[in-house]
Amino acid sequence: MIELRALRKEFSGVVALESIDLSVPAGRIHGIVGRSGAGKSTLIRCLTGLETPTSGTVSIAGEDLTGRSSAALRKARRNIGMVFQHANLLDSRTALENVEHPLQIAGVSRAQRRSKALELLELVGLADRAQNHPAQLSGGQKQRVGIARALAADPQILLCDEPTSALDSRTTRQILELIRDLRDRLGITVLIITHEMSVVREICDSVTLLQNGRVARTGSLAEVVREGTSDLSRELLPLPPHTGTDSASTLEVFLADRPVTDLLAVLTDAPGAEVTAGSIETLAGSRVGRLRLQAPDAAGAEALATALRTAGFGVETLGKDA
Repeated sequence: MIELRALRKEFSGVVALESIDLSVPAGRIHGIVGRSGAGKSTLIRCLTGLETPTSGTVSIAGEDLTGRSSAALRKARRNIGMVFQHANLLDSRTALENVEHPLQIAGVSRAQRRSKALELLELVGLADRAQNHPAQLSGGQKQRVGIARALAADPQILLCDEPTSALDSRTTRQILELIRDLRDRLGITVLIITHEMSVVREICDSVTLLQNGRVARTGSLAEVVREGTSDLSRELLPLPPHTGTDSASTLEVFLADRPVTDLLAVLTDAPGAEVTAGSIETLAGSRVGRLRLQAPDAAGAEALATALRTAGFGVETLGKDA
């Protein structure tokens, strides 16, 4: 559905994106994560044809967007619905009229666009708010209207740029559940640009980490979280900062589809070792976790690390690897 090949974008000698290869199959929810300046915004603009890549290709549903005329790009963009951090609704129009707006621009008849907009508001759970203006809607309701508007042209792809950053945690969960439900009902492909790892954990099937304009890691969520020791895996399974002074006697252990009792069985033969922090979750259908262990001293930590690796656990000694 989405294919980027050797994508490069340069601005006045400054490289914003370099050697980007990415494939997102139809019907997947894929997350793009990275810190500010990683290249996320430039990637969005290349995907939507707002920026022309310096080199490489961008293909949407089998169509190469690079080198297209303005008219051809406008037509191709109808395959992409955009949801932004702020819904950017027209204050003078009702929720229904906001959803109708892109259809009005496209020349759809009043009766047809009204029928379509009502159907979409029903789909996002706001049929009873059709005649409300944005000032009468909560932040979550505004975002739902924005999602309905993004779906007005029946796009194959829903591109969400920080869709929950301005929302509280409860509303965020509701919006993510809605996006997942829409994917399941409509069969659309969803690309979520976010800096919030909680969004990736909650909804994504696969994820890409951008660092300094390059792909640092990409893969299914299950693959990434099972690695345990990568930067992306650590961010998906965060632990509190290590505040101890003796890192050489501190270990971090990664669990993947293993019961904690297997780890405890190893710890019974390690006198004085204790668990000081831990995170265990079900992500992408897999039970995964990271635990921080404190051994009495560096020699004890080394012996414990050897025993854990022999038992098949991923282990890092903070004094050596962090």
